[in-house]
Amino acid sequence: MKLVFAGTPEFAAAALAALLDAGHAVTLALTQPDRPAGRGMRTRPSPVKALALRHGIEVLQPLSLKANPAAWERIRAQQADALIVAAYGLILPQSVLEMPRFGAINIHASLLPRWRGAAPIPRAILAGDATSGVTLMQMDAGLDTGALLISAATPIYARDTAASLHDRLAALGAQLLVATLPRLPLPAVPQAAEGASYAAKIDKAEARLDWRKSAAELDRQVRAFMPFPVACACLDGDILRIHAAHPTAAPTTALAGTLLAVGKEGICVACGKGALMLTELQKPGGKRLSAAQFLTGCAAMRTGARLE
Repeated sequence: MKLVFAGTPEFAAAALAALLDAGHAVTLALTQPDRPAGRGMRTRPSPVKALALRHGIEVLQPLSLKANPAAWERIRAQQADALIVAAYGLILPQSVLEMPRFGAINIHASLLPRWRGAAPIPRAILAGDATSGVTLMQMDAGLDTGALLISAATPIYARDTAASLHDRLAALGAQLLVATLPRLPLPAVPQAAEGASYAAKIDKAEARLDWRKSAAELDRQVRAFMPFPVACACLDGDILRIHAAHPTAAPTTALAGTLLAVGKEGICVACGKGALMLTELQKPGGKRLSAAQFLTGCAAMRTGARLE
């Protein structure tokens, strides 16, 4: 098929790579403008732009597609069979969605109508969902409200992080897209209102752990916020980032946040219910370390101390 592709992050790049490997002709790639990233905050192209340029695909990076006739004309000129959209991040006007022969098809990282919106992967882990998946939908002007074409599910495993679930869903979405395109047009089923939920963008403030919550809730929070924004807690005024943890069965009546045990296996912290074993941590400006490595340089992390 002749395709226009719109996407920005790694999730989208996985789909673009699969389309190219399958022999589809992607003639134009839309992606967000280059932005500063990494510790040095150097301006970098998006993963989609980098992949498109390696394959000689024209790249368009408008700040907005609203009232942008020049961008509309570039898209229209492709005379594409379909516009494939994956985590693009900009609103596509209805006129653009209707340009290709088969319209615009979106790959969304949830089983719609659950978790419409910007952050379906971490929200699913935070909520304790047992299952996630990907959905292909026929896009409309709403926020992930388009009619459903096809979906595929995957379990959310007990130790899944947002990173591991992201990678699995990216691969699943790419496979589903390649398998579905030759079957177009497919019947589109309107989304049910029942079961709809919204996955709001993750705010950095959500990363702070509240030790009054149960160990199970805090475990989900640590996993949902890996690799961004990374769960954190405060010890003696310093913010510590917590990269990995797991609940333990240790019974406790200690005040929430109290360190119950400190050793090479981890740092056991009392929670509102149960306890959480911290196994990978990071000091401000430091490296991500195992608990054993972390403890060698942190005398304040001792039994009886409290995290806030």
